[in-house]
Amino acid sequence: MTVSLTTPLAKLLTNRRRISALKGLGVVTCADALTYYPFRVTDPVPLRAVREGRIGEPMAFAGVVRDVRVMPMNARRGYRLQAMVDDSAFAAERRVAGTVTALVFFSYKQQYVNWLSARLHTGASVVVCGTPSEYDGMPQFTHPEVLTVPASPSATQEPGHGQRFDADSIDDALRRVCRPRPVYHANSRISSEHIHDSIVTVLRALAAGDDDNAEPSAAQSGKAAQSTQSGSRGTTSTTATSPEPAELQESAPSPSRASCLSPAPDGIETSPKIPTAALRRAIPDILPESVREACGLMHRAEAFLAIHEPDSVDGFRNALHTLRYEEAFISQTAVLQEREQARKAETFPCTDGGMRETFIDSLPFTLTGGQASVIDDIVQDMGRDYPMQRLLQGEVGSGKTVVALAAMLQAVGSGYQAVLVAPTQVLAEQHAETVGGMVSKAGLAIPVTLITGGMKLAARRKALAVAASGEPGIIIATHAAFSRTFQAPNLALAVIDEQHRFGVEQRETLLQRGEKIPHLLVMTATPIPRTAAMTWFGSLDLSWLTELPGGRKPIRTFVIPEADGPTMANMFWHIRHRIDAGERAYIVCARIDEDESADQAGQDAELFEEPDDAAGAGDAPGGSAAVQPKPPLHAVSEIAARLEALPQFEGVRFATLTGRDDDATKQQVMADFAAGITPILVATTVIEVGVDVPQASCIVMFDADRFGLSQLHQLRGRVGRGGTDSWAFLVSRAEPGSIAEQRLAVIQGSLDGAEIAQADLELRGAGDVLGDAQSGGKSGLKLLRVVKDAKMIADARARAEQVLAADPGLEHEVQLAGAVLDFTRGNESHLISS
Repeated sequence: MTVSLTTPLAKLLTNRRRISALKGLGVVTCADALTYYPFRVTDPVPLRAVREGRIGEPMAFAGVVRDVRVMPMNARRGYRLQAMVDDSAFAAERRVAGTVTALVFFSYKQQYVNWLSARLHTGASVVVCGTPSEYDGMPQFTHPEVLTVPASPSATQEPGHGQRFDADSIDDALRRVCRPRPVYHANSRISSEHIHDSIVTVLRALAAGDDDNAEPSAAQSGKAAQSTQSGSRGTTSTTATSPEPAELQESAPSPSRASCLSPAPDGIETSPKIPTAALRRAIPDILPESVREACGLMHRAEAFLAIHEPDSVDGFRNALHTLRYEEAFISQTAVLQEREQARKAETFPCTDGGMRETFIDSLPFTLTGGQASVIDDIVQDMGRDYPMQRLLQGEVGSGKTVVALAAMLQAVGSGYQAVLVAPTQVLAEQHAETVGGMVSKAGLAIPVTLITGGMKLAARRKALAVAASGEPGIIIATHAAFSRTFQAPNLALAVIDEQHRFGVEQRETLLQRGEKIPHLLVMTATPIPRTAAMTWFGSLDLSWLTELPGGRKPIRTFVIPEADGPTMANMFWHIRHRIDAGERAYIVCARIDEDESADQAGQDAELFEEPDDAAGAGDAPGGSAAVQPKPPLHAVSEIAARLEALPQFEGVRFATLTGRDDDATKQQVMADFAAGITPILVATTVIEVGVDVPQASCIVMFDADRFGLSQLHQLRGRVGRGGTDSWAFLVSRAEPGSIAEQRLAVIQGSLDGAEIAQADLELRGAGDVLGDAQSGGKSGLKLLRVVKDAKMIADARARAEQVLAADPGLEHEVQLAGAVLDFTRGNESHLISS
């Protein structure tokens, strides 16, 4: 059977446990294996005689086994194998005195120990790679990597032992153990070394073209009989005479060591190299030849080989660069094709701007330069016969609602309908009240219809009937706009507010419902760096509102260590003084109840995460890195009870607000808070979006070191909306000098959303900053970094434009067309276009 990139690993590997473990990592096919990239590469291992070795530093040497002993461990179940290796000949070549050192292995499996002792018999010539330690004053290597070599160049099998060798010669074996090794994200079910071994098996199978040769069994003869299912880190390589060595060695213990070495996986043949020419035939290039040559990039097959079986660190880095550029080129080609496809759709041209101009003239303030410019761009877009697709990003309080209403009036004035979709009922009701008031003040007789899931049935049916009539008007809706009951036959404009709160499929449902595609305006206050926007929203026209309306004062931000009692007390006294002056204060917590898990907390805090130290837990091979447990998050119920008992808040009424509260409760709580009946609101991050209380001047965010920077910036924007002085207090339990402390310094020192977003993106990644809902839950980009690789993305976009200009359908670039299709099927097309 011919092996291809779509071949399931189950047809190549015989070890079912390994197949299951790889499936748990999302690695099912050959293509999955090749694109499961290592996150780093080890440095080359130095050659040293045993006497030159340094405790705790990896090294490699050659020697001869002088003695081997197997001893039962009386104190516990299992066996200890000790092989004494003499490096005199190797040391003499290095002009160093030779010595004898111990190789020590532990196992519960007698069968494995018997197999190992047969390999390391007295007189065996071996190459050892490992990290020396000291025991009883003598150097020893615990679970090193061992390759067997023939005593003479002509020998292929050890007389009397029936053993085949892992390498042709000592030089060959030393080259293999000293080369850099890729290190993969692993877990308790499979080690980095076994992942590497499986990927090399795939590479060899693809080069051979026959999966029967990819993982030969012990019964097979000849050079191909050496199994690629080599042992776990620090065990010896598998040979033809081993009794099911892969199963045995995966069960063997693998003590913690400083080195990240694995058995040389290219023991399937004594040839040290996988044939590149054969691999090229099995793995066709995706990038057009002209682009690859102009950029000095490697062939895709060569890049896979250099990243999974690197000969040098430089080769690994070159392969990484090639595969990053490939991702950039595919994503930008997909973006450009989506943009061109959208322009072929039919929409409602909206050319009558009378209502829009009347509304702008009625405003009691002058539009900022940014607002006027964005409105002009939107009007121009909506006058075309293909749908507008525009992303409007604006700082909290920058006036996005005014821009959105101007766009909606452009549609209504042209005789069509417009819908504004908000993520919560509270926000939808606020929008309906704000929009209705502005329209009324402008003297425009336009119906503003509210549709939410929490409405009574009769009222909801009446509102749905108004929308279904097709009469020109403005509709304000929640997720109800995505239901089958919502029909708006003359919908010319859809405005999505806080678009990261909606799934891509929901937005597509709304846009694809009618005979024509409505214009689309998506708005967000979540700051997104321009480089990220170019990558993820490349088919949308991008607009930024950076100016704040006149009268706004900068929010003063302070980071307060929770352990600093006097400062915490002064903060609460400050809040009491502001409340006595008629102002309001928010207290934000990540959890609802004290017994709530972090996963439950995430239902309220959509961007909440545990960054910094915890983020590196999976970096270590096997996922074994020790991470100090973080203290439990503060909860709304706990903090509310604590604050009510403080002398600073004697006589002050508190209210709580969480995602569990029903809509009626939320409405009442917000009304009491705005009226000053309950001037302190203890809430989860449900207040992050759309809550607009001008009297609010203070916000306290507990566990601030556990939130994302963009979310902290969003929450901070809830205060200072009435033109008064305002304060944000970030209460932290971060360790001094930690990354968490550095992150909070970013938010404390900047009010620039773009600057904060870039720092957040670099620290957390695109999926976290942009939100799972809009990124399809999983980014299709595995290597590309949207900030650090900004120049690469721009170059790839320019070259992709040239390729598409010459070949719009990619008829002459079949592999690129297929890669783009695979990319868009992974939800990225919806991500980009929506």
